[in-house]
Amino acid sequence: MNFLSHYYFERFASESEQVLGGLLPDLLRNVDKDYSFQLKKLEHKLDFHPKGTAITEGWRRHMEVDKLFHGSDFFYTHTHHLRKHIESVVEDLPVRASFLAHIALELLLDHLLIADHIVNVTRLYEHLAAVDRPVVGLYLKELGEVDVDRFFVFYDGFLTSKYIYDYADIANIPHALYNICKRVWDFQPQQKHVDELSVRLKEYQIRYLENYREIYTFIQDKIE
Repeated sequence: MNFLSHYYFERFASESEQVLGGLLPDLLRNVDKDYSFQLKKLEHKLDFHPKGTAITEGWRRHMEVDKLFHGSDFFYTHTHHLRKHIESVVEDLPVRASFLAHIALELLLDHLLIADHIVNVTRLYEHLAAVDRPVVGLYLKELGEVDVDRFFVFYDGFLTSKYIYDYADIANIPHALYNICKRVWDFQPQQKHVDELSVRLKEYQIRYLENYREIYTFIQDKIE
């Protein structure tokens, strides 16, 4: 799941650090795609402060949510159908349609959470801005491989850009999707690729994602 969907499961958290923890694995991968950590092996080092423990709680739930989401019938069914719905749009690009469908589904879910006023994007950014940065810095150092200064440069840019707001308009999602794909493949989409993908995503949302909240209920029931 993407940032906003992970926040859905931390939206009632009282600790801003727990909210950060719910997003931290993906934030770290955005800083460096090679960052990979086994939380269970590190937990004994990370319990040095109550706010550090809160980060770990959010991180632990992040992993559980992703496992449940990617193992669900919802994920399998929609990525399969969405791939078929959009594959002709990128047939002349090096983009793998299955990869695009996976990411597109996650961004469509974030879009719907905003469109239906289920989560408050402003509150998410408030939480992320309010974290105890010295504690976060120490936490990242304990992970052992993180360039802390580089992380905070990215983090500050993430807070400043506030690009999650852009997902409120489905027309912005193709730009985000192609930018993600360009991290993997070397290509430059034309305007036709952007326009056609926007049309296909909107069609898919209207036709097939009416009951999207079921996946959140399914996951919430499992993690509680």
